[in-house]
Amino acid sequence: MRASATRHAAKGTHYKAVVIGGSTGGSEALDVILAALPKDFALPILAVQHLHPSDDGSFACNLDRVTQLPVLEPHDKERIEQGRVYTAPANYHMLVERDGTIGLSVDARVNYSRPSIDVLFESAALTWGEALVAVILSGTNADGAKGMRAVKAAGGLTIAQDPASAKYPVMPQAAIEAEAVDEVLRAEEIGRLLAELGVREKP
Repeated sequence: MRASATRHAAKGTHYKAVVIGGSTGGSEALDVILAALPKDFALPILAVQHLHPSDDGSFACNLDRVTQLPVLEPHDKERIEQGRVYTAPANYHMLVERDGTIGLSVDARVNYSRPSIDVLFESAALTWGEALVAVILSGTNADGAKGMRAVKAAGGLTIAQDPASAKYPVMPQAAIEAEAVDEVLRAEEIGRLLAELGVREKP
């Protein structure tokens, strides 16, 4: 286990959720990460991928083929459950509500994007604080950097895909330059780390 994750474990952090954001090239990295997770992975995963507005759920269907976990495109006010992957529908922001449900919004684009990674990460940081793990993947803009800062400020664990291994390094590099990242790892390393954290957190 890497140093920052070890520090979190040592101080008694009990993780409650994982949020993941990506854009161009991020879906390939997300496939690698989810494929590494066991079927009894204990944490919910909420993922935002910048999608074409016309996506009809095919992104979630494709993810479902690479992971042992159930993949859902959630409804507004759907309750978040352990061991499931929730993907933001095209053209909707996905937020975490304080009551443990998912909120969907058609508010204005953030960083030219809807869904926006920042919107998900900032709302998740308010809900889960230091019990949150946030991961930023390949992409071509700075969406997610502000959200990563919010997670780090709340005491959560922040991870960026290694820009050298990302198809498009701009997005993870922006988070790193914002000093919002605890760990810089390749996609396969992120998958292994999350698998360890998920197993550790099972009751």
